[in-house]
Amino acid sequence: MQSEQPPGDPPLKTPFEWMGGEDKVRALVDRFYDLMDLEPDYADLRRAHGSELTQARQRLFWFLCGWMGGPEHYTERFGHPRLRMRHMPFSIGLSERDQWLACMDQAMQETGVDDTLRRRLNSSFFQTADWMRNRGVAQ
Repeated sequence: MQSEQPPGDPPLKTPFEWMGGEDKVRALVDRFYDLMDLEPDYADLRRAHGSELTQARQRLFWFLCGWMGGPEHYTERFGHPRLRMRHMPFSIGLSERDQWLACMDQAMQETGVDDTLRRRLNSSFFQTADWMRNRGVAQ
């Protein structure tokens, strides 16, 4: 998701820098998965993740770092993300998509992601999350 900043935005080269680096990405990912465990509104999303979240937390952290223009931890370990292929074993419909987006938005708000950056990330997250749907879509 590397992008040039329009005039008037902070003088940062990437969303990763704008967010504040690895510590902030880690805090975001941790809050995202904590909310998934805590909030009944995210029950479908939580169920889709299975019983263990440690590996999912780590992989999302690695992925988001690179996707936002920081270190390419994920691709260094696993190669190209191939997100749709890697998510095919999981049943992802509108409910899971919408819960993922809502949970991530809540996590961004609670971890203090800048509102302008949060809106931009939400737009990109929607496109990606919608592409991950593999249930209830015409093939």
